[in-house]
Amino acid sequence: MRRLLLSTAVLAVLAACRTATPAASGGTAPGTAQPLRASAVATTTPAPTGGAPSASAPSTADPSAAAASVQPAAAPAGSSVSAPPAPPAAAPPAATAVAAGLLVPERATLRAPEKFQVRFVTTKGEFVLEAVRAWAPHGVDRFYNLVKLGFYNDVALFRVVKKPEATSDFVVQFGVHGVPAVAEKWEQATIPDDPLAQSNLAGFASFAATGQPNSRATQIFVNYGPNQGLDRAHFAPFARLVSGMPVLRSLYGGYGEEPTRGQLEARRQGNAFWRAHFPLLDFVTSAVLVGTAGADTAKGP
Repeated sequence: MRRLLLSTAVLAVLAACRTATPAASGGTAPGTAQPLRASAVATTTPAPTGGAPSASAPSTADPSAAAASVQPAAAPAGSSVSAPPAPPAAAPPAATAVAAGLLVPERATLRAPEKFQVRFVTTKGEFVLEAVRAWAPHGVDRFYNLVKLGFYNDVALFRVVKKPEATSDFVVQFGVHGVPAVAEKWEQATIPDDPLAQSNLAGFASFAATGQPNSRATQIFVNYGPNQGLDRAHFAPFARLVSGMPVLRSLYGGYGEEPTRGQLEARRQGNAFWRAHFPLLDFVTSAVLVGTAGADTAKGP
């Protein structure tokens, strides 16, 4: 009888210990981190061939569209287990070096030559645009200043809309800077509209806009095919393609319009956003002036 009572007591103690011991994970398992989602803010307006080449409007951006940071799971209430000490904070990433001029867009006021060319080197090859100031003086001066500052170096060719049928080809668009601090500075640095002097034919380049007056800033697009419907929306061509259309047609366009809807997040996160969510996008690696003539010390109009 004494042995039976002793065994019963031992079993009761063991059962109590088992009940009091917390789970090995220290509480509820943390939820799986969700991937960062692109902003749901629409950035395009209807056009006969698809969304017009619009830059997302700064004034309508919704800060709540940004994904929330994932927080660590809390230990369950009443748990006697101490939380493990937090790991030491990681050192902040080194700031990307940018030209000082890129942070002061109000000083980018050089007057462009009457005609000049820019060679764009991309991850698929090169193409060359020739700008003509008489076509769109405000646009050409802005383009000239951006290229001289190196703005288009390492920027994503994020909107590539093309189809096998020539009549369905639309545009290739780029111009969101890969460094958030730079993108933020230029977001509000818009220029006045130019009157339409040329048509949006195949190979012609224009600035993207929000649909509001005087909203052009840094994004440009090159027409794959004839897009005269954009003339009615006052997209004023400022340059034409002189070489490299096969390169432009070889750019990856499998994402369709999805990257276009991520412009808000791309400005906030830089190129890390494009590379994390759209890893197959092509990039402009460099853009340099070629064949320029005339002094560039005069101010713009």
